[in-house]
Amino acid sequence: MRNIFLVLCSFLVISIGNTFAQRSQVVVMIDAGHGGKDVGHETSISGHQNEKHLNLKIAKFLGGYIEKYLSNVKVVYTRTDDSSVSLDARVDKANNAKVDYFLSIHCNGNENKNVRGTESHVHSMSSTKSVKLARMIEKQFSSRAGRRSRGVKDKNDLQHSLQVLKFTEMTSVLVECGFITNAREANYLNTTYGQEIIASAVFRAFRGFIVQQHPNISFKKTAGSSATTDANARYGIQIASSKEWIDDEDSRWKSLEVKRIKLNTTSAYKYIYIVGNYASRSEAKAKLTGIREKGFKDAFVTKR
Repeated sequence: MRNIFLVLCSFLVISIGNTFAQRSQVVVMIDAGHGGKDVGHETSISGHQNEKHLNLKIAKFLGGYIEKYLSNVKVVYTRTDDSSVSLDARVDKANNAKVDYFLSIHCNGNENKNVRGTESHVHSMSSTKSVKLARMIEKQFSSRAGRRSRGVKDKNDLQHSLQVLKFTEMTSVLVECGFITNAREANYLNTTYGQEIIASAVFRAFRGFIVQQHPNISFKKTAGSSATTDANARYGIQIASSKEWIDDEDSRWKSLEVKRIKLNTTSAYKYIYIVGNYASRSEAKAKLTGIREKGFKDAFVTKR
């Protein structure tokens, strides 16, 4: 009996130890949709890239933000190059690795070239955590990234299931970052600036979500780390402000890539419009003259 008791105690200690180890970090798998011979949605615009390439670029920006600005989060990918990965392999890789979160990155397409906007997909609206994360992503898209959100959708909206959502065993969201069949949105998605903004919106939502879900894990970088600066501590050029909402793809912005930001303020001016995403104030200042020469004489450098 004594030996059995000792074995049971040892088993409990190991189990508890494993539980604590699992709680010391979270693991997210980032899935760049399509790849290889599977190009996804194809572009008809000269100089633009097909969906598979855009997915990979945004996925890498997202993973880079997580690794740079968060502690205790491990990032793994389903692909990091232009390789073919089957849907079965993506699901198996996530389930076998027992990741905590699965984020699948895609770009949309539609025969109607006027359709644009972001979407976040879950398998079912009964998947509480997935729905919450998806809603946080869409909120970031609309309120911070200045994108048009088409909301959260599930298998009933699509009238079919998405394999990487149906069969993955963790909190899973498939993000449609915009329509490459819409000329303005495609132009945005084919810029490094647009890809970074989309990725940073997903990052902010993910960060906010895991902080809520794992209150016992510290996701802040330790003191002295080169990545202690917040992901939003970059610089842009403010070109305008407004009382009412203005589409960030409004014709008055011409060729500029503009981000609309809604302010939490009692002031009548509730929206500001930012151009650029620069690592330093000096870099932003170097671009300021060119912006003013385009007619925005009151433009100034500001922290994003």
